[in-house]
Amino acid sequence: MHDERRRIEERVARVHDQRIKPAIYAASVPFEVEAWQAPGEPVPFEEAAAAPYKPFAMDTPWGPPWGTTWFRMRGSVPADWTGKRVEAVFDLGFVGDWPGNQAEALVHLPDGVPLKAVNPQNQYVPIAHPATGGEEIHYLVEAASNPDILANDFAGPTPLGDRLTAGDKPLYTFKRADIAVLDENVWHLDLDVQVLRELMLELGELDPRRHEIMIALDQAMDALDLDDISGTAAAARAVLAPTLAKPAHASAHTLSAAGHAHIDSAWLWPIRETKRKTSRTFSNVTALAEEYEELVFACSQAQQYEWVRDNYPHVWERIKKAVADGNWAPVGGMWVEADGNLPGGEALARQLIHGKRFFIEHFGIETKGVWLPDSFGYNAAYPQLAKLAGNDWFLTQKLSWNQTNKLPHHSFWWEGLDGTRIFTHFPPVDTYNAEFSGKEMAHAVRNYQDKGRGTTSLAPFGHGDGGGGPTREMMERARRLASLEGSAKVRVEHPDAFFAAAREEIPGDQVWSGELYLELHRATYTSQARTKQGNRRSEHRMREAELWATTAALNAPGYSYPYEKL
Repeated sequence: MHDERRRIEERVARVHDQRIKPAIYAASVPFEVEAWQAPGEPVPFEEAAAAPYKPFAMDTPWGPPWGTTWFRMRGSVPADWTGKRVEAVFDLGFVGDWPGNQAEALVHLPDGVPLKAVNPQNQYVPIAHPATGGEEIHYLVEAASNPDILANDFAGPTPLGDRLTAGDKPLYTFKRADIAVLDENVWHLDLDVQVLRELMLELGELDPRRHEIMIALDQAMDALDLDDISGTAAAARAVLAPTLAKPAHASAHTLSAAGHAHIDSAWLWPIRETKRKTSRTFSNVTALAEEYEELVFACSQAQQYEWVRDNYPHVWERIKKAVADGNWAPVGGMWVEADGNLPGGEALARQLIHGKRFFIEHFGIETKGVWLPDSFGYNAAYPQLAKLAGNDWFLTQKLSWNQTNKLPHHSFWWEGLDGTRIFTHFPPVDTYNAEFSGKEMAHAVRNYQDKGRGTTSLAPFGHGDGGGGPTREMMERARRLASLEGSAKVRVEHPDAFFAAAREEIPGDQVWSGELYLELHRATYTSQARTKQGNRRSEHRMREAELWATTAALNAPGYSYPYEKL
């Protein structure tokens, strides 16, 4: 047989990247844009709304390091777009391939209600579906010009780490602010081709399914008129439909998928920026939940919820609705995703107590698992502490970063110092920012250590650290991968459901006893020694204060325990 793989695969890649993707937005008109640079630190919406704005043109540099620029956007939907799916599309001048850790924005209505964030991989804001034509659009967009501290892979010290040393040279060049028509046929064709193309490339060269997909993609390209992508996208999709409809093998591995957006409370940005990152990401997720009823977003860290509650009440109300609707899953039961080695036992106990209490008080939910995807190792007291706090499971991802030794299991029973065991999992997809790419799906299956016993693993999906969380493209890929021959299956569900099913599969003889040591990031425990010493001394003094305050409350008439102070 004549081997045409190279020709077909290169043809599909070329048409996909050069013709299909650029045709996703069929028509567009620009916003009228004005800008105001906030002096110094971020300001409240009311102050920004009353500020003096000046005309702003596309391709203009904007945003000094750690600055905030407000953009006023005005426009109207053309009358002849009646019945179309219309969106606002913004490109702040995003750089590199990081989905987060750079420029971000939050789009508001004129009355201050946040709509949705704008991120590198999530640049749209819904306007109308369908449009009636003539809608007037008025937005106020708070854009943060955060520098990419990792741009040079930590090659050396950078002045960008502090606003006082970073200078005032603009970091970004605004590229696009349009009202646009989303061509749904082309958008879905893009996703169809992407899923099949990536699956094809992960299958063996002699696998019949690979060749079946290749021929289907080639025929779909034949059905496309390259001068009329919009008009022929439906025909190309029809060619691919039978190939996408073939179900997964009965024994295919299942990825239990939970939306996720790991946001470091303190890393490469100031705390005030963490507060804004959470509001942007949570705005995105609650907007996505309105469109995809199957979405389940797993979110930990009570501290970040509290920041949103106190600073973004509209977003907070949307979170409560999403929790009630089952789209949002509070997890972790800790105040923050704490370090797993430095804090004392009492500090970790407080993390669990106050975190669980927050979720019970505000959502009526008692979380059942410890969610620590990114902490740098876990001491052997954790199983006991977690179980005493009423938890049934423990999740981490970080151990996949080990430099030398790979743990023998992905699902196992972790035994602590006192013999307490808790069911533990770390996802073989080896990321807590999955996108359901072909490489990720194949890697999760190949990497899974418990084949023959277990059939399922967890896949947290979504962009973190300001990337905006899960996207609609991820949700669409999950739908196509729910049951697709040649691929693992994807099932979007609550982490509790995954752990219940996985626990039934894994016998009690898969046990890891003692510390879960991370063979990486070792210097983090020896640097900043003065800060860490002060933290430990504070823990000791807090314990002393609690001890003697409790003694006094029990024995000294008229003395009340100082709950608020302690």
